[in-house]
Order: sequence, then structure tokens, then C-alpha cells
Amino acid sequence: MALTTNFAAKPTLTGSLVLLRPVEPADAAWLFACDAETLRLTGSHHVAAAAGELEQWYATRAAHADRLDLSIIERATGEWAGEVVLNDLNADNESCGFRILLQGPRFYGRGLGTEATWLVVDYAFGVAGVHRIELQVYDFNPRARHVYEKLGFVHEGTMRDALRWDGQWVDCHLMAMLTTDWEAARR
Repeated sequence: MALTTNFAAKPTLTGSLVLLRPVEPADAAWLFACDAETLRLTGSHHVAAAAGELEQWYATRAAHADRLDLSIIERATGEWAGEVVLNDLNADNESCGFRILLQGPRFYGRGLGTEATWLVVDYAFGVAGVHRIELQVYDFNPRARHVYEKLGFVHEGTMRDALRWDGQWVDCHLMAMLTTDWEAARR
């Protein structure tokens, strides 16, 4: 399937647990408030920007056709639970990157990340015409790796000692899903 569009359209995607909507400047306060465990799981040593800079960052996301930044809203509470991002769109190769952040432990283990991941993957393959989505997951996040495998992502390799965390080297696993993997997962 040829890439029929880019990520210029910023959809709202609805599941049973989450609503994914385009990020808004006010969402930056939630991102800025991420706890230490969330930063560790994403390999982020710190939130690099001040709150005002994060607001500006979120305010400019709608103008980027090569990425899709969506806030994860828990439907039951209306709370901002995190963000899901398709980035680094390569139209020639019909591929992009993926990342997700859940804001804190109260959102872990409840299916929110699984559903948010599936909704955005389904959009990327089914609407945007992407052929390949890749992601990276750190060795100390087996829960996320399990979710990715369950949804159809395939482990493609390991980048050894890719992250230094608390004085220890941590491996990073490269995973990807192709259109054929997505089609199989949908069955």
C-alpha cells in the first residue's frame, strides 16, 4: 500500500478505556509532573525543558506533518494518562517510530497503554498507510515488551549497553511491526 497521507491530520481516536486526542499546551503540566519511575521506564534522565518550554513544544505539534502526538485521556476519569507518539515519518520507506509514556504507576497494568498503542498502530497502518513501525524498549521494562509482543511487534535486535542508568548499563531492544504483522494481529 502506498503511503496515502502523512501525519498532517491529527485525529481523535476512541477506545473503550482511552481517548487519544491531539496534544494541547495545557497537557505540558502533566508531562512535566512525571514521576521518577516513568522517567526510568522511558530512559529519560530528566524532563529536559521547563514547563513553559514544554507548553510551547505541545503548541507546535499540530504543525508537523512528520509526526503525530496524541494525549492519552482515561475515559473513566477524564484524566490525562500520558502520550503516544508516531514520529520520524519516512514517507519514502513508509515507516515511522513509536513511543508511549504513561504518566505514573496509577495508570500502569490497567490496559490503558495496550489500548492506546493498538489504537495508534491501527491508525498508522489502516489510515496513514505506513508499512513499518519501530520502537525501542529498555531491558528493565519487560511489562512494556510483553505488551508490544502481544500486539504483534517483533524483536529485531538488541543494542547492548545503550543506556546508563544509576551507574549500570542497560540493553535496549529494537522491535517493529510490519503491515503483515498488523494484519495477522487483527485476525
